[in-house]
Amino acid sequence: MTNPAVVEPADTPRTFDVRTYGCQMNVHDSERIAGVLTDAGYVPAGEGQSADLVVFNTCAVRENADNKLYGNLGHMLPVKEAHPGMQIAVGGCMAQKDRDTIVKRAPWVDVVFGTHNLGSLPVLLERARIQEEAQVEILESLERFPSTLPTRRDSAYSAWVSISVGCNNTCTFCIVPALRGKEQDRRPGDILAEIRALVDQGVQEVTLLGQNVNAYGTGFGDLYADGEPLRDRQAFSKLLRACGEIDGLERVRFTSPHPKDFTDDVIAAMAETPNVMPQLHMPLQSGSDAVLKRMRRSYRAEKFLGILGRVRDAMPHAAITTDIIVGFPGETEADFEATMDVVREARFSAAFTFQYSKRPGTPAAEMEDQVEQSVVSERYGRLLDLVNETAWQENRKLEGREVEVMFAEGEGRKDAQTQRMSGRARDNRLVHVTVPEDAERRPRPGDIARTVITHAAPHNLHADAGITELRRTRGGDAWQARQEQPEPAGVGLGMPTIRKR
Repeated sequence: MTNPAVVEPADTPRTFDVRTYGCQMNVHDSERIAGVLTDAGYVPAGEGQSADLVVFNTCAVRENADNKLYGNLGHMLPVKEAHPGMQIAVGGCMAQKDRDTIVKRAPWVDVVFGTHNLGSLPVLLERARIQEEAQVEILESLERFPSTLPTRRDSAYSAWVSISVGCNNTCTFCIVPALRGKEQDRRPGDILAEIRALVDQGVQEVTLLGQNVNAYGTGFGDLYADGEPLRDRQAFSKLLRACGEIDGLERVRFTSPHPKDFTDDVIAAMAETPNVMPQLHMPLQSGSDAVLKRMRRSYRAEKFLGILGRVRDAMPHAAITTDIIVGFPGETEADFEATMDVVREARFSAAFTFQYSKRPGTPAAEMEDQVEQSVVSERYGRLLDLVNETAWQENRKLEGREVEVMFAEGEGRKDAQTQRMSGRARDNRLVHVTVPEDAERRPRPGDIARTVITHAAPHNLHADAGITELRRTRGGDAWQARQEQPEPAGVGLGMPTIRKR
């Protein structure tokens, strides 16, 4: 059941809205989807405008992802019926996994496309319009590297840069390798050329993106030695150092590494490359060695803590964040307490915590000894209390300390009411800053200033003493130019911002 498009005058471009769910890789893919659509003549829908095309870029990893998708598609049916010519497309990991199921459960969807063929979307939409039937195209392997596609970034001064796609790990709770395939790495020259081009456009911060960034160098694809794929185990640290040589690139971040592949040469590159930020997101998942074994995570708590210790030896003020799963099958109270012990010792500045839930298609979903939900919820509450208290203690250490803040759009939801502007410190902590009302002395998004932390909360910092050393940047210039003459552009400072719902 599709809704054929009404023929419109050629000078009336069709509008689109990309709705993104899940991880940073999905956000990066949404930039590419938006770029492909813009390149095909579509324009972004205005605030409050009913779009001619709605694209759901889906996640198969987060809890109840399928229920959320079909619930949202159900809400779209009356909208589509009231909007002649409207089309709906579903892409991302859920599309890769469910394929024909989506059209069977929601026959008003026009296009289903996978993670490997983002660039096919405009052709599939036109085919669905002409043939008046849903188009489903799911490729099993990558059609072209996503970063070769056009992009539409939301930010003038900050961008994601993909260095690899796919993953070679086999964690029992994760379906990503089955949906995104084996790791494929971009050549360093291509990555650095993209970064230089971004810097020429005013970008001053990049986040290097991959499912496992510090395995970079494994999957170049066409390099072999004695019949085996050639791996450069120091490729990622070399890439970080090369980023340090790019004039005008002020901040470099990366996500996400894996403890099993994290090496001391990366720590040295972080500490010795001035524009690589003192920030590390290192997923723990569990502090119990027994649970880590069942998760098929090839490290143990002692190795994990050893990495954190070496990072802090090299960068004493580094902020370290993590991911933790509570209630994995077979987790005992002793296992959970082992996780709590690691959290106490690790002193994370923040942690993304999840209650385990079954993901169809993963080995963990078939494991015995699934933990009762009431037990999972109770443990989750205890972990959350500890994580928040620890983060608050770590943030309070910054009270009275001067920090450098790069201001950004959309980081502070209450900025308008509080007369503040918000941005990220070098360690990626969120800082709400009192700024002058005078436009001549007020920072623009992308500008950089120094300020003193006056108050710490568990999830952010406040700086009410004003700013010093305000520096007008090329990123701020790019932001201002866009306000004066809007043009297509990625992702907000360190965090996704593409119409994420």
